[in-house]
Amino acid sequence: NPLKKQMLLDPMGGVVITNDGNCILREVDVSHPTAKSMIELSRAQDEEVGDGTTSVIILAGEMLILAEPHLRGNVHPTVIVQGYNLALQEALRICERQALVVDVHDTDRMKKLVQSCIGTKFSSRWNDIMVDMALQAVLTVARTSSSNSESSPYNPYTHKMEVDIKRYAKVEKVPGGEIHESRVLKGVMFNKDVTHSKMRRKIENPRILLLDSPLEYKKGESQTSVEITDSEDWNTMLRMEEEYVENMCMEIIAFKPDIVITEKGVSDLAQHFFTKANITAFRRLRKTDNNRLARATGATIVSRTDEIQESDIGTRCGLFEMRKIGDEYFAFFEECEDPKACTILLRGGSKDVLNEIERNLSDAMQVVRNVVYNPKLLPGGGATEMAVAMGLRRAGLKVEGVQQGPFQSVGEAMEVIPRTLAQNCGVSVIRTVTELRAKHAAFYDKAESKTDGEDMGPCNWGIDGKTGKLVDMEELGIWEPFSVKVQTIKTAVESACMILRIDDIVSGSKKK
Repeated sequence: NPLKKQMLLDPMGGVVITNDGNCILREVDVSHPTAKSMIELSRAQDEEVGDGTTSVIILAGEMLILAEPHLRGNVHPTVIVQGYNLALQEALRICERQALVVDVHDTDRMKKLVQSCIGTKFSSRWNDIMVDMALQAVLTVARTSSSNSESSPYNPYTHKMEVDIKRYAKVEKVPGGEIHESRVLKGVMFNKDVTHSKMRRKIENPRILLLDSPLEYKKGESQTSVEITDSEDWNTMLRMEEEYVENMCMEIIAFKPDIVITEKGVSDLAQHFFTKANITAFRRLRKTDNNRLARATGATIVSRTDEIQESDIGTRCGLFEMRKIGDEYFAFFEECEDPKACTILLRGGSKDVLNEIERNLSDAMQVVRNVVYNPKLLPGGGATEMAVAMGLRRAGLKVEGVQQGPFQSVGEAMEVIPRTLAQNCGVSVIRTVTELRAKHAAFYDKAESKTDGEDMGPCNWGIDGKTGKLVDMEELGIWEPFSVKVQTIKTAVESACMILRIDDIVSGSKKK
């Protein structure tokens, strides 16, 4: 049930509190081979589209259950599999018909969409905040990808949008504070303090220089030892080292940056020069953070100080400020104009709360990402599944031969989603599902009777997850990304086929 929480002990003895299906399945240890492959499904779904992890398992399970009578009737698994695949093709066609194209920048529609995704999650009390954050974050990092745009627009891999949530929307969890204080920065932040206490801690419109080379004297690559005979030479050597560092600093200072950030070390001497030149320096920044900063401020990461150019300096950041949150210092780079990366700052009571919220947020962001990739929606609340079930029933009558049975079974299996929804609302399952089926059937007949069935809109009746009543999803505004639904159906059918082809386990799991 989506509103209950599970508390799991992972093998290490840690505690995970969640109701994210995939998360639970990740932690569970299973020895049964079929079950193992089912769990893989949920994981695949999570990585591909990030939502619908639970639906995949339910659907696949249902398809296997419904395959059993056919197996008992001595229908060969290969035939069943053929039937299932035919049904899959038909189901995808039905989904295409049900789909509604959406404008990514239509915030109301998008909000409703994300709501339907995380409505069942723990964070639903702060839903509005979560939804806004997810939308903001994804639309920030979305950018038109550079790969060939003239290729077919619906190929998701060369698709026009590139949304790299993992790399450019970083979630920083800071325990303490209120969940209400969470927000998406128009820029980035990281957990570092300035290297020297005298450096400026607040700069407006800073010029930012990013390096990935150390600002200290480089020791030789191999172990070298220098023998010094004359005491003068010792001073000379020290001076040379100092001059080397000074030289690097001067090359940097020549560009008058306000902030210098490097992924490697900054020696005391370099700090001294920077402080004198009124430059704030940060050292040993994670590479990922540096990339994010580069995307947000428009800087280029420079590898050698003598190759700095004016164009490498990031000027798109509006405000740099050090802030203390809890007992840690954080560097904020905010108010960037048109940033292509962002940091999501999560606050919350405890680690567990933060982890769960992070999971929910990542689910929400995935959903937004899917819509940005493929801006089509399908009605939620079991409406799509019911429509598919209905369509497959009708189409099944036209299928020839032995495959008809398995073809019909897929249709029946699709009904498990509305059925589960009805169960979770605690209403009479049989009555509700039958009513819903009747709705869709009547609708289907109406569409058939029209001479050209094209002008009928899709049937969006489904179950309201809170009351269990039948409602039109269009009015309730519950939509799901097209890619998620389609992926769910594909994964479920394909896995069911895979498992059916294994003949031993089917007979092994039968109760003797």
